[in-house]
Amino acid sequence: MMRIVLCIILCFCVSVQLLAQKNIKDTLEYSLVTPYHTVFTHLKYLQDDSYHPGIAAKALHPEYAEGEKAENLAIQLKQILDGRGIYIDLDEIPRTTEYKDSVTNKYRYYLTKKYPDLYLERVGKRWYYSGKTINSIPKWHSEVYPFGTNKLLDLLPSLGSTKILGLYAWQLIGILFLIVMSFLLHKLFTFLIEKVIIQVLLRLGYKKLADEVVVPVAKPISFLVIFPLLILLVPVLQLPITMSEYVILALRAIWPVFAIVFFYRLVDIVSIYLSKLADKTESTLDDQLVPLLRKVLKTFVVVVGGLFILDNLEFDITGLIAGLSIGGLAFALAAQDTIKNFFGSLMIFVDRPFQVGDWITSGNVDGTVEEVGFRSTRIRTFRNSLMYIPNGVITNQMIDNHGLRVYRRFMTNIALTYDTPPDLIEVFVDGLKEIVKKHSHTRKDYYEIHFNDMADSSLNVLFYIFFQVPTWSEELRARHEILLQIVRLAEALGVNFAFPTQTLHVETFPEKKGNSPQYIKSTPDLKKKLEDYLNSNKPPDTQ
Repeated sequence: MMRIVLCIILCFCVSVQLLAQKNIKDTLEYSLVTPYHTVFTHLKYLQDDSYHPGIAAKALHPEYAEGEKAENLAIQLKQILDGRGIYIDLDEIPRTTEYKDSVTNKYRYYLTKKYPDLYLERVGKRWYYSGKTINSIPKWHSEVYPFGTNKLLDLLPSLGSTKILGLYAWQLIGILFLIVMSFLLHKLFTFLIEKVIIQVLLRLGYKKLADEVVVPVAKPISFLVIFPLLILLVPVLQLPITMSEYVILALRAIWPVFAIVFFYRLVDIVSIYLSKLADKTESTLDDQLVPLLRKVLKTFVVVVGGLFILDNLEFDITGLIAGLSIGGLAFALAAQDTIKNFFGSLMIFVDRPFQVGDWITSGNVDGTVEEVGFRSTRIRTFRNSLMYIPNGVITNQMIDNHGLRVYRRFMTNIALTYDTPPDLIEVFVDGLKEIVKKHSHTRKDYYEIHFNDMADSSLNVLFYIFFQVPTWSEELRARHEILLQIVRLAEALGVNFAFPTQTLHVETFPEKKGNSPQYIKSTPDLKKKLEDYLNSNKPPDTQ
């Protein structure tokens, strides 16, 4: 009997309590006559000191959500705003029933630019969150709280309601957990990269890659993982909206900085790989193209990263890009020469009329190509000065590329005195041919060595040969060797070189001999002298 009485009393108390709560809800004041009052009703009655989800749900259009579903949607919408750090300034919301959006000319008020479908609309004399907004709330909620983090929204507040420094104890514990987790993850990633990956690279022989690229990238890589986790978990803490706004904004703005550093270093890794590929080719333009490509990629990374930072800082980059497009057109008109030089550099890389290290002649320029840039080509002249020629100019001129020669021509006239006997000239010419045949860097299939001209003061032998050498220095060295052999051959055969002179001949007296030299006139003797010379004075092997 006693138990029955206690049960009746308990049921009566519960009924009284529920009735009291219902009466409290019924007596709570709210208004939906303007956009301001609707947003105020939604946000006010979801605060800690006035938590009444049923009243907050009145702001939702009753045709799309009612009862417990409406309450859950109202709570989720508040969580979305808090999780994204969207601060709603009530003073900016219109307080008139007749408000119309200036773009659509409808009774609508858009709450934030981050969610174009989040708006209020007037129905009759009241303002509600639109049906489109209500239908989009579950999708937005799953985007802000992905991977099941939405379950923590119900779990964490149940840990306690004690406040310290304006935050709940569970919020402070959550902040401490995120700090410790970030520290441990940073140490873990740094250890894995510096100790494991670097050791593998060192064993494979990539010490330069490990020291110059991987080590500086270790920390940015760890932050690339840590910051997305923080962006994912910070909204779960449901921090005060002002604090949440700046914390989330800071995290979203800082994260691209580490991404820029990472991809900036990644460009160096790609450049090292491309440099190895360029080293395997014969062309030196590939070696010049790799640094230029590295600069372009790094510039691209910085520009794109900067746009991401501005976007995360909620700058209107669409207007910025549009402004840059208009400004780019004006810049292009003002910088026609620069653009012309840029496309000239592209033509150089495509057509390859020369490469780094080639000796070229173009107009008044004569020298060795040192560097091909996006604007100009740098040429080292034989005066050891540097000339910078705009690429737009050099691509429109005739270019004589001496560096592409297979053979380098050498032509001279060897002048002999008029008193040289014909047989001696013939033997001397044969000796010259043997010198060319035995030299390691001369072309053997084509040369011209002949008694060619009888000049005013000399008998001229045409000496026309080709050297097969890659550089001018080696050509000069080959010339030196050939000319020395010619002088030695002339000395061995007794050939005198002529130079512009005037000779006065007088009668020879018995007691005085003439000034003319005494030549060997026997061909066999001359042949013997030639063979002795060739056997005893073999040209050095310069290979």
